[in-house]
Amino acid sequence: MTGALFEITFYLAAPFWLLMIFAPTWSGTARVAASPLTVLPVLAVYTVLAVPVLPELWTAVSSPDIDTFRDLTALAGGAGAVWAQVIAWDLLLGQWMYLQSRKLGLSPLLMGPLLVLTILLSPFGLLLFLAVRVVRLRRRETLAA
Repeated sequence: MTGALFEITFYLAAPFWLLMIFAPTWSGTARVAASPLTVLPVLAVYTVLAVPVLPELWTAVSSPDIDTFRDLTALAGGAGAVWAQVIAWDLLLGQWMYLQSRKLGLSPLLMGPLLVLTILLSPFGLLLFLAVRVVRLRRRETLAA
């Protein structure tokens, strides 16, 4: 069951990513992306995976060190819970990026690849988005002056 939950975790988030990437200008996408409730199915999987390994999880987060974290992720439930947490936070991050891009008037042709990068390697996607955001905000300030 743990393996199946691990596999399904991404597929629970995928519809929201698909909307933001392939239907960015549809009004429904903005409504969906504005809701933090999109992560609830992923958090339900997280809970199912995390509860059986709660002592190990608590140890890993309350006294973090690499060996304790390695021990947690060596457990199927621990690795699955960490994966579900990453998927949930990445989705929230992607939603924020999408909403910011709409406010800033960034092209969907720019944001699509940035969102895909965020799905795969969220820290790099976020760094690039923040750089693009700074450039856009500075350009707006310059035009307003």
